[in-house]
Amino acid sequence: MHLGAGGQNVLLKSMAEEFCSRFTPGGQVLHIGDADQKLGVFQQEDLAALGVEPNLHGRFPDLIVYMADKNWLILMEAASSHGPVDAKRYDELKEVSAGSTAGLVYVSCFPDRASVRKFLSDLAWETEAWAADEPSHMIHLNGSRCLGPYEDDELSPSDVHY
Repeated sequence: MHLGAGGQNVLLKSMAEEFCSRFTPGGQVLHIGDADQKLGVFQQEDLAALGVEPNLHGRFPDLIVYMADKNWLILMEAASSHGPVDAKRYDELKEVSAGSTAGLVYVSCFPDRASVRKFLSDLAWETEAWAADEPSHMIHLNGSRCLGPYEDDELSPSDVHY
């Protein structure tokens, strides 16, 4: 896979190569946004077959990987230039993927642990966080699952009121 050298593409490349090789082995990249080209990989027919109608106006995640063996869609945000999966972004991603026949997994990806610390209080519950500088580790944010979708009867971050 070739990505341009600009912007968040360094992190996107790490996400595709380092994260995916460790945590989504055998997964199929259905979408990866390229900061230089706007779309680096875009498998619209495969996404549509899973019930996901792409919205290309800033609401789609930076990287989507489908794990057929588990029927999971991994929705990944590169949190280098924009923010991570916070409660608002969680709801946006859930909405844009509402028709999905696959379970949804949300992951915020950062260039390094220092960036994770900067955004830690913003990260949505029932999501994962990953730092490219320590690629073999992931942070699981509460809940009963580690790298897996939550069912509709489980609370989403927007359901919790303080």
